Amino acid sequence: MRLAVLAVASAVLLSACTWVHLAPAAKNVRVIPAGATPAGCEKRGEVSVSVKDSVAFYERNTLRVRDELETLARNEAPGLQADTLQPLGDPAHGEQRFAAFRCSR
Repeated sequence: MRLAVLAVASAVLLSACTWVHLAPAAKNVRVIPAGATPAGCEKRGEVSVSVKDSVAFYERNTLRVRDELETLARNEAPGLQADTLQPLGDPAHGEQRFAAFRCSR
């Protein structure tokens, strides 16, 4: 019984941690809503990112998963010389794809 309580408590505490941190080069990358291709932007490619959406039997908070996916995508954008990301769909099973653009602001 004590072991089960410890396992559940550990899973809850671990789910509260943010494992993904924003890289300095990604601070100026913006994420725009899904929809039409932004005007005045050059497509630089696509970014596919993934994180754990569950720990053992515990499902992680969907907002936290979404936030970590966005942070990972922003971290990848400078490598494509992109400054704008647009989700290509909703997150599914801890994975999400983004279109990467370089826009004249």
